[in-house]
Amino acid sequence: MKLKKLLLGLGTLVLLINAVPQQSAAQWSLGASYEVRNEDPKNGFGLRIEREILQKLPIVDLSLRGHFSYFNDENELSWGNEDERAISTDIQSYDFGLAAVGGVSLGIVAPYVGLGLGSETVDLDPKEDTDFGSSSDSKLFWNGFIGAKVKPIPLITPFVEYRVKTNKAFKINDLDRDKFDNSSGRFIIGLSLAF
Repeated sequence: MKLKKLLLGLGTLVLLINAVPQQSAAQWSLGASYEVRNEDPKNGFGLRIEREILQKLPIVDLSLRGHFSYFNDENELSWGNEDERAISTDIQSYDFGLAAVGGVSLGIVAPYVGLGLGSETVDLDPKEDTDFGSSSDSKLFWNGFIGAKVKPIPLITPFVEYRVKTNKAFKINDLDRDKFDNSSGRFIIGLSLAF
């Protein structure tokens, strides 16, 4: 009998909490960004889509993010010793990944941190006929990031972020090693639209 009363009381409490009017908030956001990194190609563009989860928490924001970045540049590769020969190549690099994001809302500023896994592909295409053909390399990586959103208008959110990713392949037997010994950083600035 006591269990039934306890369950009835908890059910009533849940219904009362859900009946209280709450501020309507966007659950999805779509963003575009300009990205600068410390490896070739150095400048690129990114897209992201983010979905808020656990929205009933008062100050804490938790979300899942999918991101895509594209970098493209023309570069010269050279080889040999005295009679060096150079070829012009087109380098394309793109990566995509998923991440968990956690942050806090402090007025119009919302700092956040995140951690995720991704995949990067680098394509190298010579612009002239040589002995070297096109090549492509793909690898898995994990990344961590820290950033802040500024919310002057509820639906449009500028953001700034710094992301660090590993440069070596993600292997099960390497989990106990320090991954940041061969990592690269990326500065990101962008704008997202909530809906």
